[in-house]
Amino acid sequence: MEILVSMLSQVDFVFVLLVFAGAFAGLFVGAIPGLSVTMATALLVSITFTWSVKNALAVILGVFVSGVYAGAVSAILINIPGAPSSVVTTLDGYPMARKGEAALALWAATFHSFVGSVFGFLVLMFVARPVTDFALSFSAMDYFLLALFGLTTIGTLTAKNYLKGGICAVLGLLLSMVGIDPFSGTARYSFGLTDLQGGIPLIAALIGLFGFAEVLDQVARGTMSAIAEKAGRMRYSFREMIRYLPLSLRSSVIGTFIGALPGAGGPVASIIAYDQARKSVKNPTRPFGEGAVEGVIASEAANNACIGGALIPMLTLAVPGDAVTAVMLAAFYVHGLQPGPLLFVRTPELFSVVLAAGFLACFAMLVLGMTVVPRLSGIVLIPKRILMPLVTVLCVVGTYAVNSSMFDVGFMFCFGLAGFLMRSRGYPAAPLVLGLVLGGMMDSNLRRAVNMALAGDSVFLELFGRPTTLVLSFLVAFSVLAAVPAVKERIGAAASRLLSVFGSGR
Repeated sequence: MEILVSMLSQVDFVFVLLVFAGAFAGLFVGAIPGLSVTMATALLVSITFTWSVKNALAVILGVFVSGVYAGAVSAILINIPGAPSSVVTTLDGYPMARKGEAALALWAATFHSFVGSVFGFLVLMFVARPVTDFALSFSAMDYFLLALFGLTTIGTLTAKNYLKGGICAVLGLLLSMVGIDPFSGTARYSFGLTDLQGGIPLIAALIGLFGFAEVLDQVARGTMSAIAEKAGRMRYSFREMIRYLPLSLRSSVIGTFIGALPGAGGPVASIIAYDQARKSVKNPTRPFGEGAVEGVIASEAANNACIGGALIPMLTLAVPGDAVTAVMLAAFYVHGLQPGPLLFVRTPELFSVVLAAGFLACFAMLVLGMTVVPRLSGIVLIPKRILMPLVTVLCVVGTYAVNSSMFDVGFMFCFGLAGFLMRSRGYPAAPLVLGLVLGGMMDSNLRRAVNMALAGDSVFLELFGRPTTLVLSFLVAFSVLAAVPAVKERIGAAASRLLSVFGSGR
């Protein structure tokens, strides 16, 4: 009750207005490929450094919450994820749009992003310190295994062919090795090109593999009609909200926990939540990957729940949970604040400001999502002879806007051609992107873990001797074995026998 009273005391008209203004800006920043929430937050730090801390946080959190959600808009409508955490949303969101259910997909993404965001902030409010303590108990090997587990569930993203999905994931990991080695400081696989020393441009790869590849695919098909004949119904019934709420909450739990792990973030959360949904939902509306609304719900609830989770270590221990909270940490220092355990002693009202701005941003996102976003679903009704050139321009502008580099634009075209060829041969793009996103995290943590283990008495015990490490190792092994057809059949048969035993017991 004391926290609630403190939160309400921070709210006034200007505060609400600034949160909504930030949410409105975040909606467009997140929905436009190439413009990231991290970029917008960094700009806001420079703009708001003369403001009061309260007003600055109001705008920043509005952009943060709405921007993460907005990545689903372009993912659903034109198959271009607005951010890496929205990659999994394309798997079912865009097929729904092509089937004339764009509005339904957007409504589902909006409501369950709201659920995930609110859940994350509730966890931040009540259990910030315990969750942080557990999250910080993760070792370098645990982080490596967590990312590896995300990649081993790749079969859930490529149900038709696990092997092809695995090949694409490995290719993504190899591409993530390009650039400066974080340990030795030497260039790896850059072939003498200065532009590659910073690594493969992620946004260029993202836009090329999904956006420009879609343009090439549509041109090759020769069908220049609209993406869909209709945008679908413009409402999401109360019955549907309640029906999918348990799935949304399960995904939110995953997202909040993953968000509290520094460096993991939305891509890991969305893929693990998607995998959990695919295994737990008995009768999806359609097969996953072919337009199942459950896939959109799991992905969006998880990556938005990451917001509250990522704020937990940032506020309590000054350890940012993701790129955006790292920029927010800089904003705290700019305003003369010191995040960490003493934050609650010296400036306890600041925690109330963060919570008040966060919850208001959730409601601002919901209002904008219900009023503005569904109107955008009409994009799928535009003939492709008009839409595809516009998408191409958007791909070029979005890629160039990141680093003002024509090299990145050329890379985008190369990835687009590669994505088109991959599609024609049944190789999915999503595992490659996820491998590219997670590769750096896996590389640095594995090498750190091995270096620390070599300094101990037993390398094996140092690497795998912790309970968390053993659980994650088991999950990785189970995920790989479960993809083998013979093992999968035996697991299914064993589950059926157990169900029949429990059924006869009743």
